[in-house]
Amino acid sequence: MSESTRMLLGLALGIIVMIVLVMKTKVHSFMALLIAAMITGIIGGMPISDITLADGTTQTGLITAIQEGFGSTLKSTGIIIGLGVMMGGILEKSGAAEKMAYSFIKLIGQKNEEWALAITGWFISIPVFADSAIVIFAPLCKAMSKVTGKSVVGLALSLAVGLQLTHCLVPPTPGPLTAAGMFNVDVGQMIIGGALISIPMLIVVVFYTKWIGKKIYQVPNDEGGFDRKEFKQEYIKSMDELNAMMDAKQLPGFWVSVAPIFIPIILILLKTVLGFVGISNSVVDFLGSPIVALGIGTLLAIYGLVPKEDNKAVLKMMDDAIKDTGIIMLITGAGGSLGNVVKVSGIGTALGEMVTSWALPAVLIPFIIAALMRIALGSATVAITTAASLTAPLMSVLSISPLLMSLSCCVGAISFSYFNDSGFWVFNGMFGLTELKDQVRCKTAVSMIMSGVGVLELLIAQFFI
Repeated sequence: MSESTRMLLGLALGIIVMIVLVMKTKVHSFMALLIAAMITGIIGGMPISDITLADGTTQTGLITAIQEGFGSTLKSTGIIIGLGVMMGGILEKSGAAEKMAYSFIKLIGQKNEEWALAITGWFISIPVFADSAIVIFAPLCKAMSKVTGKSVVGLALSLAVGLQLTHCLVPPTPGPLTAAGMFNVDVGQMIIGGALISIPMLIVVVFYTKWIGKKIYQVPNDEGGFDRKEFKQEYIKSMDELNAMMDAKQLPGFWVSVAPIFIPIILILLKTVLGFVGISNSVVDFLGSPIVALGIGTLLAIYGLVPKEDNKAVLKMMDDAIKDTGIIMLITGAGGSLGNVVKVSGIGTALGEMVTSWALPAVLIPFIIAALMRIALGSATVAITTAASLTAPLMSVLSISPLLMSLSCCVGAISFSYFNDSGFWVFNGMFGLTELKDQVRCKTAVSMIMSGVGVLELLIAQFFI
């Protein structure tokens, strides 16, 4: 067996073991990723510890590669994830997220509720995790369904697709942020690229959500359940009642609600744009760094949205929001460990040489890996991290834009939302979908449509970027 074959066998066995551990055992994804890295490195021929060669150079050992990969990945993403989650917690608890949703609905207009919710989801998921946002906005979706007569399924699914797109494509959400870090892509470029590629995907899929809302027509009833019936055009009503309901709530103003999101994005994009045109400004470079920009956004949320709240109450908002991010950071770091093992061991080079011999566009390689990981593991963030960790080492043998490769990881992770995806069950439970056929026609179908459109965009974009 040749050395390159042994390396690739180690990688294949590592991934297979990881998938089996996650799907069939009680082993957590974090540990499964670390075990996969160890199997990959050992079979790939890495020494366990660092060794000094005859020429005086040091060969990196497996344990060192795992530690360095973990640390270097979190160095670029950990602080940003923490700040983004804390800011999102305040947006949720203060009512600012709800204010943004209602403002977008009013802006886009009556009878365009699906578009309003899709755009709302697109913006909201930048600072707020998608599953959390579905729960937060479920009452709004149900209220809109009751007062407009439109199916809650079509309305909520429109919100869900917007949430999913930016969750997978636009930093500072963990997945695309990790992909950008692993491919050494500027965060501002990733924001622009992810946002642009998501727009056609959003436009196409919303037509489907409007259609499926008529095929699965159900509206909330006064008992807390849902009434299912055949759709008739006469069921559609006005939004006056929703306007009255929202006017009765004590919500923050629009500009103070959107400032924590928009100002950091503007600062990051300003730094990126000036860099493109060759202008260097130390103040912009400082303020436009993701850590500083997100820090400013978090401070704006604290002092703009909850200025009269007790200090302990505000701290609790942020503490509650950040509780679930520890495991995200662990998984992100472990993905970096696997990627570093692939890189240091030489497996990345062997894999690159093999892949470049295939009659397959390079831009599809991360997509396919991410899609397979999404099928196997359910988590879009883990799928992006795994795809990026496996394909980033190939950049030395592939002549393609790192931005496109990082976006390909993200587009692949959008696909195949089904039974092992927590968001799949959150959506079905919140909006009364109990039949398997209906469940697949909603979350699974839209994930396939969005990723299909994304693949076409990637194949076209490779000729221009």
